[in-house]
Amino acid sequence: MRNVLVLGGSRYFGRRAVERMLAAGDRVTVLNRGSSPPPAGATHLVADRDDEAALRTALGDRTFDTVIDQVCYTPVQADIARRVFAGRTARYVMTSTIEVYGHLDLPRPVREDDIDLSAVVVDPTLPWGRMDFLEEHYGEGKRQAEAVLSGAAGASGASAPAADPGFAFASLRVAHVLGGGDDFTGRVDYYARRLRTGSPIPVPAPNHPSTYVHVEEIADFVVWAGRQDFTGPVNANAHGPLRTEDICAALARETGGAAEFREVEVGQTSPLSFTHSYGMDNTRATRLGFTFSHTSAWLSRALAETVYRKES
Repeated sequence: MRNVLVLGGSRYFGRRAVERMLAAGDRVTVLNRGSSPPPAGATHLVADRDDEAALRTALGDRTFDTVIDQVCYTPVQADIARRVFAGRTARYVMTSTIEVYGHLDLPRPVREDDIDLSAVVVDPTLPWGRMDFLEEHYGEGKRQAEAVLSGAAGASGASAPAADPGFAFASLRVAHVLGGGDDFTGRVDYYARRLRTGSPIPVPAPNHPSTYVHVEEIADFVVWAGRQDFTGPVNANAHGPLRTEDICAALARETGGAAEFREVEVGQTSPLSFTHSYGMDNTRATRLGFTFSHTSAWLSRALAETVYRKES
């Protein structure tokens, strides 16, 4: 039986991961701000992770085999975590994102080593506490957080030296997640509404494909990764990149309607359309022992799970 702490873990694939660990007999503690209770069987700690003193108080003298961090978005949060959890855990797993590659535009799927974390400029003085800034710089915040937690870059600015974080660190660079009746992003709903009403769907010119993963599969991957001993980043995505057109075609088969795409040079594009290519290569995950599915095996089901639950 493992002793696991999950930061966040109260919704979507994080909640599914907690449920899977509990079912496997792990002792699971969930720490969040108290807005949502964890699944039955988990110990619940309430604290604001941005408040270092409150975080230390909530944790007390607890130690863990593994910490799984579902809600680390900034280098400031990462620096607090590095200080608080050094000596409390042997392994720290951060859920990261495909958006860390958002500054790249490569003619091939991106690999983990396309980002040199030691070269990432960490700037904790940016207004990370502002929600509008954080949303606009989501990928950058995650990239800087990875650099801090890995020990590849200092946490106090560009000139700060790297530092040993005090634990083995891994980051899971998660693709765009589809599926589930509890999808809170609204992205699938956006397309369903446009299909039903015949409203144009704005896309960039050209519109590039990206990589995706089913909500149940990424929950399985988070649990699996927490039990391994690898370090460093790993891409987490299903095989088979998808275009906006692929998603809309599958959705139209479920809901009816037809997609009308409108290319736009500037302005607001639809949520799963991309101005450049940064689909991911999951070879490292395969070599480590996890085999991802192909999107063709679940795309229609994933869309139906979300749309029909919303309508019920």
